[in-house]
Amino acid sequence: MSKVLVLYYSSYGHTGAMADAIAKGARDAGAHVDVKRVPETAPEDVVESAGFQHDESHAVAAVDDLKEYDAIIVGSPTRYGRLTSQMAAFWDQTGGLWQNGGLVGKVGAAFTSTASQHGGQETTQFSILTNLLHHGMIIVGLDYGFDGQLTLEAVHGNSPYGASTIAAGDGSRQPSELDLAGATYLGRRVAQTAAKLID
Repeated sequence: MSKVLVLYYSSYGHTGAMADAIAKGARDAGAHVDVKRVPETAPEDVVESAGFQHDESHAVAAVDDLKEYDAIIVGSPTRYGRLTSQMAAFWDQTGGLWQNGGLVGKVGAAFTSTASQHGGQETTQFSILTNLLHHGMIIVGLDYGFDGQLTLEAVHGNSPYGASTIAAGDGSRQPSELDLAGATYLGRRVAQTAAKLID
């Protein structure tokens, strides 16, 4: 059985909802899955005034946790077309793991949430994947086996580089069934890939 970590940051719950859908897909594929969030780095007064909502049911991750998993699926909302400072700060602390090759050969993937349909989903996914590639991880994208990527019937997230959703500028849009289906598919594909590599 592969061990999968879904590691994310979420300010208002959209990326957290995607994390849960990814975890479901990985569990459906037979993996042991943990969902953890990275520490909040914004000042407390900013967190309160902006109304950030953290899912307390998800434990806060530590850098040393990463080496315990066969696969790590990383999610962050977009901030001006790149990953959040909270997620970047977490990965900036992984130098020791990089130096020791602690993540080499593990499976990695990315997911995100943006305010608008063209709000930087793919560039944010790439900014996540860059960290994983530097650690020597094997990348799994959201392949076109998920045919929901090709529909033009509704506004939706998702790209070949990972799962995603669109939150609207005021955060009022929750992940759609199509967005969540892409996330579940990605989780399943990562778990299946990890299982093959550890056999």
